[in-house]
Amino acid sequence: MTPMNLSWLDDFLALAASGNFSRAADERHMTQPAFSRRIRALEEWVGTELFDRSRQPTQLTEAGEWFRGTAEDLLARVARVPAEARAVAESSAATLRFAATHALSFTFLPGWLRTLESRHAMGSVRLVSDVLQRCEAMLLHGEVQFVLSHAHPQAPGALQAQGYPSLRVGDDRLVPVSAPDASGHARHSLVADAVGRPVTLLSYSPEAGMDRLLHEVLGPALARLPTQSVFATQLSSVLRTMALDGRGIAWLPQSLIAEDVAAGRLVEAGPREWCIPMEVRLHRDRAPLGKAGEDFWTAVCAAA
Repeated sequence: MTPMNLSWLDDFLALAASGNFSRAADERHMTQPAFSRRIRALEEWVGTELFDRSRQPTQLTEAGEWFRGTAEDLLARVARVPAEARAVAESSAATLRFAATHALSFTFLPGWLRTLESRHAMGSVRLVSDVLQRCEAMLLHGEVQFVLSHAHPQAPGALQAQGYPSLRVGDDRLVPVSAPDASGHARHSLVADAVGRPVTLLSYSPEAGMDRLLHEVLGPALARLPTQSVFATQLSSVLRTMALDGRGIAWLPQSLIAEDVAAGRLVEAGPREWCIPMEVRLHRDRAPLGKAGEDFWTAVCAAA
């Protein structure tokens, strides 16, 4: 029997998704006859037909439906092999591999690590700071051991949805703020302008975790307001700069703007019901972390 080629699994999933040999062949960058031969070779290796070719579009047989889950599991497992191999190689190393969202990298994480270091001997830390989606992807692919991010029960992320272990290690609030006017009141307010002008918003772009949180928690309330987004970015720090410049209202983590609010450079732009309480959560890989990682997790659990 011809050995199974892992790339056949990608061929299979492409055809299962489209139901069209020509379209799937184009997606896999090969001719249709070559693609068809690879699908037939996979079926010969499995020992049964995976597609019902008598129907248009082509549909999976009962065996094909079963094999789709198997193919996805195999590819996911193969994708993790390099990261798991590195984890084994690093099992005795002292380096802790973190990913954290930008805002927490600048605000929460340094002091939190300093507190832990006072109770637990730690080795070196390697930190990647990025948007939530990419932080989550790094842990899903085994590139880091831990992810530190904001969380809210109404807006679960990919790690929560897949049951990755996590601990609540802090609290924060997402607060709508604006630069003050001459009288010290918010220059931009969540109360719609009396003459019908829309509320001016500084927004998060869709890849930012804060954007998902805002829409899940405050989406209906915001939909009832006349609003105009004049600027969007994935970074809370950039929105802070725009808010300080008086360009509109931005929802920012309290941990990021505490000094600005205390100094009167920013003021809350709406009543408390427009604020969102958040948790700061540490997620860990489900795979063994090595001695340094497991010792660190134990210390975090004790502190929490």
